[in-house]
Amino acid sequence: MNQYPLARRDAIVETLHGVTVDDPYRWLEDDRSPETGVWTAAQNALTRQRLDGPRRDALAARLRGLYDYPRTLSLVGRGGRYFYTHNPGALDQPILYVRDSVHAEPQLLLDPNRLSEDRTTALTAYEVSPDGRQVAYALSIHGSDRQIVRVLGREDVLQWVKFASIAWTAGGEGFYYLRFPEPGRVAHDDEQYFGRLYFHRLGDAQSQDPLIFAHPVREVVPSVRVTSSGRWLVVTAHRGASDDSEVYAVEVRDPASETRKPRALFVGFDAAYQFIEEANGLLYFRTTQGAPLGRIVAIDPDSPGGLREVVAESFDRLSAVVMARDRIVASYLHDASDTLRTFTLDGAPVGDIELPGIGSLVSLDAEPGSDDACFVFTSFVDPPAAWIWTNGAIRSFDRIPPPAAGADRYQTSQVWYPSGDGTRISMFLVHRAGVVPDGERPVLLSGYGGFNISRTPAYDPGNFPFLDAGGVFALANLRGGGEYGEAWHRAGMLERKQNVFDDFIAAAGHLVAAGWTTPARIAIEGGSNGGLLVGAAMLQRPDLFGAVVCRVPVADMLRYHLFTVGRFWIPEYGSADDPGQFPYLLAYSPYHNVRSGERYPPALVMTADTDDRVAPGMARKFAARLQADAEGGPFLIRIETKAGHGAGKPIAKVIEEDADILTFVFDAIGMP
Repeated sequence: MNQYPLARRDAIVETLHGVTVDDPYRWLEDDRSPETGVWTAAQNALTRQRLDGPRRDALAARLRGLYDYPRTLSLVGRGGRYFYTHNPGALDQPILYVRDSVHAEPQLLLDPNRLSEDRTTALTAYEVSPDGRQVAYALSIHGSDRQIVRVLGREDVLQWVKFASIAWTAGGEGFYYLRFPEPGRVAHDDEQYFGRLYFHRLGDAQSQDPLIFAHPVREVVPSVRVTSSGRWLVVTAHRGASDDSEVYAVEVRDPASETRKPRALFVGFDAAYQFIEEANGLLYFRTTQGAPLGRIVAIDPDSPGGLREVVAESFDRLSAVVMARDRIVASYLHDASDTLRTFTLDGAPVGDIELPGIGSLVSLDAEPGSDDACFVFTSFVDPPAAWIWTNGAIRSFDRIPPPAAGADRYQTSQVWYPSGDGTRISMFLVHRAGVVPDGERPVLLSGYGGFNISRTPAYDPGNFPFLDAGGVFALANLRGGGEYGEAWHRAGMLERKQNVFDDFIAAAGHLVAAGWTTPARIAIEGGSNGGLLVGAAMLQRPDLFGAVVCRVPVADMLRYHLFTVGRFWIPEYGSADDPGQFPYLLAYSPYHNVRSGERYPPALVMTADTDDRVAPGMARKFAARLQADAEGGPFLIRIETKAGHGAGKPIAKVIEEDADILTFVFDAIGMP
């Protein structure tokens, strides 16, 4: 029998909408409690006892070599200069560089590795002024969503920033930015909400920054852009974490003191809108309004009543759009892989941009005054690398293209399978060349299925030890994601969330039916909303999986909205405060659906002590309940220190985390 650290069980029972619900481990929600600290230390000690050893040491050594590879993670061109983030090998954080031309020598602008001894300070965003002379950048400490904004070469420091949105004025004298309430100035529960836009003039104290835009709804988060002419400030106000948005245009006079009243261009949160750029007096947008797969429209802000369609909806999902001089460059998802197409400003097709292979765009950037479009491309076997498109041809921006993992050594395919209701779902399979179904293949199955986020081919060094041991990595494109448009997304949200779990369960069933594997050799993994996914799947079909890696999960669907930024997710999940939404949330909430005496597969629950996006208390409660009530296992929890939800995590911590995951999976599903 597994011996777990003792967790006090309280007799907390509530009646919600006529239903009694117990919550015996609510005390584990308290991050500051000494009792929680003792429990955490004991759990980490148990996890180390179970995972540490020669196998883990060998995997960690292998991973340190795999993570030592050059990669470029972003590239933007401004004022004839090129700004990019690059990691030449195994640095914990990528470095910000600039080149004065494509072929010029790189100049180091900012090395986050020098900003803290433990290298947990990360560059999370940077925005370059239109003339390429000024750079505002955001830093996160210990993985927190809270950021500090600075300006290269200046003393300006801006606090209380989250989800950094920065837009320079045309003249570069200052910028607009998103900030949240100063702690202590509002009720504690409101510090995560009421995001507003301010203007910062270079050299001024932050206390002098004037308020530019405030939406009356608590959970609305505005982002900001300035048009290339400098005339318009375009505000896109998102309803929480939803893509549904309203759009306002502000005609800027003196940016520090005098603005006109915002003009409402699109209101009602009835669709997604993404501002592209201004051309010929029109503002261009990507939208799902009247087009679930997306289309490009234009509007005259001086006469906002009329909407012009520029590029009609196609059969593929329109993901992102930029403008390079007189060309529209649009990224489309075709069967969950990116393609690039170009159009005139009137919407006439010009031609496709041939990408280096079947894969994904990490970033896409252009400016109206340049002929270039810059993008970063990756795939399952190609590390992120930067490219520039000019006049119909692409060329590598990286001086030494990063070595591929070996396209000849690995094989990628895409299969389709039916979900429980007959909906066809796509899934990528990656494995060593020559590996064929033999009924016993170890499989690592991943998914997400939420928030309109698309899971597409991406390079992950942590997968290669699994692949090299004969395993198959499977990535299912579930409903709730964005791979096939807004209708696909909406088919997996709110009361239709069970579709996501059904799609994932069907993926495992297909892998067995197709002769790849058996349930005992299927490991499933997911993080955040994906942690919710694998937690729900293991509870609904414990017979179908051999191991579960549940990372930073949204595990308590009745209380998630009470912590951190949880209210932003209500448009996606619903709220237990709503009597109509409560029943379906209770039906799949992982914490509430652990059945006493049921045998579940081994599970590794993972969280971080400073995660201020998904409260770590949910993971702690879920693990405690598994340990107390379930049979099978083991049920372990790993609580990282000085780390947040995942963004900006030092490579050293990533390697340690991957080594633990692989050790756990190898042991659980019987890999040599």
